[in-house]
Parts: sequence; structure tokens; C-alpha cells
Amino acid sequence: MLRLLLGNIAPGTSDEELGEFLAKYGFPAWKDIEHVPGDGSRPAVMLSFGDISSSSLEKLNERIHHMFWKGRELNAMIIGQYMP
Repeated sequence: MLRLLLGNIAPGTSDEELGEFLAKYGFPAWKDIEHVPGDGSRPAVMLSFGDISSSSLEKLNERIHHMFWKGRELNAMIIGQYMP
């Protein structure tokens, strides 16, 4: 299962808002989401995707990496295979 780390999201962003944003740019629904608050200044989420190829996720990642959303520049990074 591939994972995407999406960092520097706006504090208080709901899972629903995040899902709508990602769907707008072609992402499939995630299988699992883990919130990574850090020190609170640059919250992130780790999203696990099921049936998507690494090349497809790379193309989608390029669409949102460094995009400005809700007043913040997003950082998106593919983490790789994940076995729960």
C-alpha cells in the first residue's frame, strides 16, 4: 500500500475538507489517515492508498506539491510501500 505525507496543512482542516481537495485533483479515496501534529506549526497527514500504482500516485503528487491551499504551501511526498 502506498502512502502520501501531506505536510503544512492549515490547522483545523477536517478530513472532509481534505478529501474534497484531493478528489478535486484526481486522488482516489484513502484507505487510512493518520494525523501528524508535530509541534503544531506545520500539521501533516499520512494517507495510505490501496489500489493505485506508484506512477499514478507520482503524477497526482505533482499536482499538489507546492500548491497553496488555505493560505499555506503544501508539501507532498510519497513514502512508499506500507504493510499494515
